[in-house]
Amino acid sequence: MQIYVVREGDNIDKIAAAFGAGAEEIAYDNQISAPYPLAVGQALLIPGADSARQRREVRVNGYAYPYIQGQVLFETLSYLTNLSVFSYGFTTSGNLVPPQADDSWMIGEAWSQGTAPVLVLTPFDQTGMFNNYLISEITHNMTAQQNLIDQMFLVMEEKGFAGIDLDFEYILPQDRVAYADFVANVRAQAAPKGYFVSVALAPKTSADQKGLLYEGKDYKLLGAAADSVLLMTYEWGYTYGPPMAVAPINKVREVVEYAVTEIPVEKIDLGVPNYGYDWTLPFVQGASRARLISNVEAVRIAIENDARILFDQTAMSPFFRYERDGVQHEVWFEDVRSMREKFHLITEYGLRGMGYWQIMKLFRANWLLLEDTFDITKIP
Repeated sequence: MQIYVVREGDNIDKIAAAFGAGAEEIAYDNQISAPYPLAVGQALLIPGADSARQRREVRVNGYAYPYIQGQVLFETLSYLTNLSVFSYGFTTSGNLVPPQADDSWMIGEAWSQGTAPVLVLTPFDQTGMFNNYLISEITHNMTAQQNLIDQMFLVMEEKGFAGIDLDFEYILPQDRVAYADFVANVRAQAAPKGYFVSVALAPKTSADQKGLLYEGKDYKLLGAAADSVLLMTYEWGYTYGPPMAVAPINKVREVVEYAVTEIPVEKIDLGVPNYGYDWTLPFVQGASRARLISNVEAVRIAIENDARILFDQTAMSPFFRYERDGVQHEVWFEDVRSMREKFHLITEYGLRGMGYWQIMKLFRANWLLLEDTFDITKIP
């Protein structure tokens, strides 16, 4: 498959003719609705003949909430090794708290497409925020910890989960070793039952990186404790921060370069964002709040506002500005060009695979590019 960047005067029929492809197929692959408007600077995935080249095999994980649209999940599952159901919580006494919405239908659909469902455990409080008091309690209170592990295994067996993903964030520095011991304990008890254990890691670039997001995550200890790790290489551009790429490839590379010095490459999955943000300008620290958007929605916004999509050669990410109702906006998102750069990084470092946060919105061109680039591990 090829990537084409739309120029002035282009239309879908002209592009299709130039590549000897079908206009309707291009429109479908890139989620373009009739009458097929395009934005200058928009990156299109162009279908081509099937390649006979050998592809490297990778594992692909996608996170999803139980309220994901059925059609989105159905179409996405064929590209996933694992489906991580977000999320299960717990109390200080180790009682497991299930998601508010039923997840049984997701688990059944995953297995039907050869995708392994994963229980995601998060230390959320009643407000839906990460709570490091919960983390301290469950890592130091062995009675509560064993109760949580026992309850997880009961639910996993009952519902048909294949593994556990531990997504603990803002761990206190003094709980660094205790948290790694907790991960190791979960894995030691999960392995005899045939369950695997993964752990999410904040995007560190050094062992002594300062900040609450980083100090409690010990890459070496956690890499040894878990079967695999996910580098959360996204959210440089985020809801409350200034406009910038969500996952600038130069910053992502720095995290990978550090991670491979601490963790075996065959255990490392690269975090990949499946979303963008729309900021209003000027950005005001503490007051501005970016709007979360899908990658397909970003292109639609550019088309509606006659904005030219640009591509930052350092971040290797698309962006554009537009004005609406007298207010300036700046949008950063992902397209097939930025995704291709992340795929190249996975190949360059020989990483195990990737994990998408999150798959709630369909980005068909990404999945087609992924399938064209790699062989995706599926459950036998």
